[in-house]
Amino acid sequence: MESSLPIISIITPSFNQGQYLEQTIDSVLSQNYPNIEYIIVDGGSTDQSIEIIKKYENYLAYWVAEPDKGQSEAINKGLKKATGDIVNWINSDDFYERGALKAVATAFEDDNINVVCGRGKIINEEGEFVRYSKGTDIYNANLEKTIGWARIDQPETFFRRHVLKKTGLLTAGLHYVMDKAWWVNYLLSFGLDNVREIDDVLVNFRLHESSKTVSQPDCFVHETGTLFLALAHQYHLSEEYDNIHNLLDAAHTDISGVQINQVEYPQLVVKALHYYLLRRADEFYYRHQRKKARLALSNIRPELLKPEDLALYHKLQMRCRWVPERLLKLIRP
Repeated sequence: MESSLPIISIITPSFNQGQYLEQTIDSVLSQNYPNIEYIIVDGGSTDQSIEIIKKYENYLAYWVAEPDKGQSEAINKGLKKATGDIVNWINSDDFYERGALKAVATAFEDDNINVVCGRGKIINEEGEFVRYSKGTDIYNANLEKTIGWARIDQPETFFRRHVLKKTGLLTAGLHYVMDKAWWVNYLLSFGLDNVREIDDVLVNFRLHESSKTVSQPDCFVHETGTLFLALAHQYHLSEEYDNIHNLLDAAHTDISGVQINQVEYPQLVVKALHYYLLRRADEFYYRHQRKKARLALSNIRPELLKPEDLALYHKLQMRCRWVPERLLKLIRP
């Protein structure tokens, strides 16, 4: 291995995605990057996945095929095996752009950088380009908004492995937003000072009918609510807890397995929760759920928002109160 380049550990959780898996594996192994530690954790696939993995096993640092409790557990198995300086996972229906890992390694040349956030391409089932992603949302000088909105493009967001000492592993009880919870834990522990954004397009993220992103979008929304409900509960913020709880389907909300890192300044958490409510209000408005948007807005303390975000708050208030429903659909189709 070339000692001047950091070892990058890549984990692929795999389960019955044999039609895409070989492209994923090839995109890792053909990076022309010398210091790759590639780990595949299969959940006991019954399609051709195992045969594909065996075809490449001589190039893998580790692989296993056995039943598990889902994607989060599979990734955690890989994280426990990883020894690289930099870690990330790529799902078995996505694939890297050529030169992606070299671009990541270059961005990590500064030893103070803990996280590198690139960009990605959204592709369809056939692998055809749909659009570019903008990458993980970073709001410089606004950590509370970055936490409260918590939008991470995980495939193109790479971490130093040593941050796991504080962030811990993924929350195994989350099956849709485990990356979001990991990102929140990172931000609470380290803030934004050691995050670098790069313009390089690193990953192709595939949308198809069987992907969770396409087939179960409401589960992502609900689990995000569960995450922030757990955050309010852990910090004993009863008012924020009740406000978030009222926006969720309480019958299907279990926060018992969601653990969030403790921070020295709980006021940061309070502000982040109000930014979460602002995000929910905007989403409700977008979906023409004006009653729920008004409920979310009524629970926001505007003095906790930065001046640049008050404009969205006041715009939503006006439109949800005074603009007729039929006109709202024209304003935001």
